[in-house]
Amino acid sequence: MPFYQDFTDEHASILFWKYEDGDVFDHEYLIEPENHKKVEQYHPKKLIEYLMIRRLLKMLKPGHKILYKTIGQPYLFPKDAFISITHSYPFAALAVSQKRVGIDLERIMPKIVRIKHKFLHDTEISWTENEHEVHFLTIIWVIKEALYKLHPCKYWSLKKFYEVEEFSLDHLTNVRCRVFDDEFEDRYIARVSRIEDFYFAIIEENHQINYKISANSVF
Repeated sequence: MPFYQDFTDEHASILFWKYEDGDVFDHEYLIEPENHKKVEQYHPKKLIEYLMIRRLLKMLKPGHKILYKTIGQPYLFPKDAFISITHSYPFAALAVSQKRVGIDLERIMPKIVRIKHKFLHDTEISWTENEHEVHFLTIIWVIKEALYKLHPCKYWSLKKFYEVEEFSLDHLTNVRCRVFDDEFEDRYIARVSRIEDFYFAIIEENHQINYKISANSVF
């Protein structure tokens, strides 16, 4: 099982895998007993994604397993680290860290323009409406999804409580973003990579910008 890419840094182990025909999985070894009923009706591609994540986990923490809270949020057991997972066939990725981490993956597809009103903050509209709009929107989406996975508040509205600073498509390693409401803001740096026709975002608590300003301020 060769890795497609390894994004591990000094703070987190982050493994990214592309499925290939011929990859073989030991279902009994990889599927946690607690999750048998959860996966038995999965579509074959969804099951492959699930098994890829567990295979990656066995390489990083062979004595651990991934379980789910009632709201569907995955967590590591034993709880000695934070995890984040993302998958979109044929890709899957897993991040494990001693601090909170969020990752997300999204295919570049024109249909995202039809739903941009659901997740774009008002400040993001003017600089995304151009010939590269689909790319800007996809990147904003994966960043906000990664922020949602990372941040303990789990605010429901990506449009209202999550914001991404204007960036260049040529410089995606340090994209500034934040989670905020009327009483606080937490700012972070996102790493984004293009992999084939997908964008992949990584945000780590270790890359939080540690200063406070008014939540009514703009970038």
